[in-house]
Formats: sequence, structure tokens, C-alpha cells
Amino acid sequence: MPVPASELVYGLHALGALLDEDPSVILEVWVGATGPRAVRLAERIAAMGISVRRCDRGTLDRLAPGARHQGVVARVRSRPAPSWRSVLDQVAAAPLRRGRDEPPPLLLVLDQVQDPRNLGACVRSAAAAGATAVVVPRRRAAGVTAAVRRTAAGGTERVPVVEVPNLARALRDLSAGGLTIAGADAGASTPAWSTDLTGPLALVLGAEEGGLRRLTREHCDHLAAIPMTAGGASLNVSVATGILLYEVLRQRHAAASGRSGAGARNG
Repeated sequence: MPVPASELVYGLHALGALLDEDPSVILEVWVGATGPRAVRLAERIAAMGISVRRCDRGTLDRLAPGARHQGVVARVRSRPAPSWRSVLDQVAAAPLRRGRDEPPPLLLVLDQVQDPRNLGACVRSAAAAGATAVVVPRRRAAGVTAAVRRTAAGGTERVPVVEVPNLARALRDLSAGGLTIAGADAGASTPAWSTDLTGPLALVLGAEEGGLRRLTREHCDHLAAIPMTAGGASLNVSVATGILLYEVLRQRHAAASGRSGAGARNG
């Protein structure tokens, strides 16, 4: 009998990140891989007093049918989903933390991205870029599953993925909280590098096929494009997410370097 997918974590990166962030939720682990990374992971798990079961690949395939589990599968205690209120509270508290040289809030908002692999890849990029949270609509969109955790390679353990019942209302909440709403739109006349992405920001990307919905687009303060050569194919949403997140980091680094240089000159 397979373990329910909602209670599974699999893959070396995903399980390693869970050990770093919250090992208390891990109930038991099955290990079939024999490579050095898997052996080290199993030793680390066992040292924490967590049950480790050695098994063959067939057992893992039955536990996680169709999954690319890399030879490790864990059963975890269900964790409460992060709340929208907790994200808004974090955004509201951000100005108080700026004195500690923390960057302004950066939220990634995904409008009806339905492919779990795309969602996982977007979360992975968001975690690497230090995003505050990833926001997705509750309906007609992929949610956080074992497959998403596997693709995110630990990203879901490091950045909260929050489901909201109404994306337009969530964008209004963020705007009221002082965030600029910047939407990615291939037809926009302004390239991303000419859009100011340095302040508190919600970066919004649309679905795989249709892009941003009309109502979502109407809630954006700016629309920005990733310029491509004439006749170039459109970008996958996860690729576009990575490009835009790192454009945010590039601009913020340049702005911080400019302030630092000005301070040194004035001193």
C-alpha cells in the first residue's frame, strides 16, 4: 500500500533540506540507494534517532509510484500550511528590520501555474533568491506535493508557499502593504532591466499558456518584458522566473553598492 503522496518527501536535496529546517516532522525513512551521498544522509538521519529502513528499489517504487526518488523516501508528519496573514505580518514588519541591512520584501506570485514541475522549479529559484514567500491561487493551480518538493530541491522547506483564495485580493493586500506589483508580460514595451525592481516588490508571472489573466494584469503597477531576439520562442515560466528574480537581485546589489560608495565618499 503506497504511503499517501501528501505525506511523502523524496529526493536527496528535499530530504536534506528537511533535516536542516525541521527534522522533527520526519517519521521514518526508506533508503535503497548506496551512493556516498545517500549513505551520509542515512547516517545523519539515524544519528537523530529517526527510523531508517534499508530496502530495494522495488520497495521505493511501490511507496512512491512514478516518482524520481533518488533512492530515498521519507514519511513525514503533516505540517500546517503557512497562512496569508503570517506573510502580511512579515511584510508589515520589514521596515523595522531594514536597520539590520535586510533586503526589502520580495514575493513571487504565480497566476495559475498548473505544472508541478514548473511550480517546483519556480520555488527553487525563489528560495535561492531569498524570496519572502511564493503566492499561488488555491484553485486551478498546482499545490505543494511530493513532486513539487522534489523539483524544488529543498526550496519548499526554505520559503513558504502560500495558497490564497483570491489572487486579485492578495495583490491588493500587498499593494496596501507598500509593495510595488510588477507583472511579467511578453508584450510589455518596457524591458525588465528598465523597470525599478529595487524596493519592496511582488513579482507576478502568469500561467504556462495564457500568461497573466486580465484581472491580475490590472492589479500590476508595472508590466515588464524579457527581451528576446526576433523570432525567438517564448520562455518557460520557470526559466522566466529565474531570469527576473536575478534581475531583481542585480538591481538591488547595484543600488546597495551605489549607496555604499556614496557613503564612503561623503565620509
